[in-house]
Amino acid sequence: MEILDVDLLRFEKGSKVARRSVVDGVMKSLATGFVYVAHDMSINMIDDVYATLQTFFSLPQERKDTYKVAGSNGQTGYTGLLVETAASAEAPDFKEMLNWSAERPKGHPLRTLYPYRYGPPTLPEQDIAGSTKLLGDFHDIVAALQIRVSRIIAVGLGLHQSFFERMLIDGANLTRAIHYPAMHQAPDSIHVWAAEHADINLITALPRATAAGLQVKINQSWVDAVPPENGAIINTGLMLERFTNGLIAPGLHRVVSGPGQQGDRYSVVQFAHPEPWTLLTPVPTTVTADNPLKFPTITAADALSKVIWEINLVEEGRRIPD
Repeated sequence: MEILDVDLLRFEKGSKVARRSVVDGVMKSLATGFVYVAHDMSINMIDDVYATLQTFFSLPQERKDTYKVAGSNGQTGYTGLLVETAASAEAPDFKEMLNWSAERPKGHPLRTLYPYRYGPPTLPEQDIAGSTKLLGDFHDIVAALQIRVSRIIAVGLGLHQSFFERMLIDGANLTRAIHYPAMHQAPDSIHVWAAEHADINLITALPRATAAGLQVKINQSWVDAVPPENGAIINTGLMLERFTNGLIAPGLHRVVSGPGQQGDRYSVVQFAHPEPWTLLTPVPTTVTADNPLKFPTITAADALSKVIWEINLVEEGRRIPD
């Protein structure tokens, strides 16, 4: 198995044969849990986003702490170092994060039910003028990319291409900027910034990182994720595993500072979440005599709540106490 590179525009603008080739490539690659996608996102915008985020993470700790949001359990605002912990680990990840989502209007039922996932984003406008618009626009563009990729996966599963799109239009997508502080690795050692884990959501998009470090677990071995220049990394999550009755497993990955690696690493990922009230039920095309129903039904909100506790983000009852 290997991670393949596919061209999103060939699916959208190509011939029937070209579209089928892209679908086949994506589904084959997702056996690894990952695929590289050539896209048309603005490289200049991505550069501006990283410059803004590096400025934010360079602020004094007391300024960053003002962007913490009590009770949000890591779903908006700033989360400090050594908090989030992989579900399979006991030691926390060595990273700090800034999280934001798209706001919905007051009175919208999703904002009423899930205020920290659909309310105003907590962004560093007071310290970095213009950051709210830039990061908000970036969130929307990546969310659109996620929908475009979801259409390919839906077709690959024998579904209408809008199947996942319908649940993502008002989905609780979470964009997360992550700063991994420099570890100054010796030539013969690695440091694990973020332990092995799978994402909870449907799919995850990583337009680009500033340094190496993402590794994918394929056939019980760790493989560096190295996308083509200006390509995005897409990986699968636990919710897609449920929708596909286990046919598409979540992509296992970790983040490491490799042998001899110097300097910090920054990445911006977006987790594509269905609307929280979505029922995570295997689609009919994936349930057969050879692949009987594996998963009971659960709402997307409940599945996320369980994982938030497992990864140590529940502030009033952390799995691993501070």
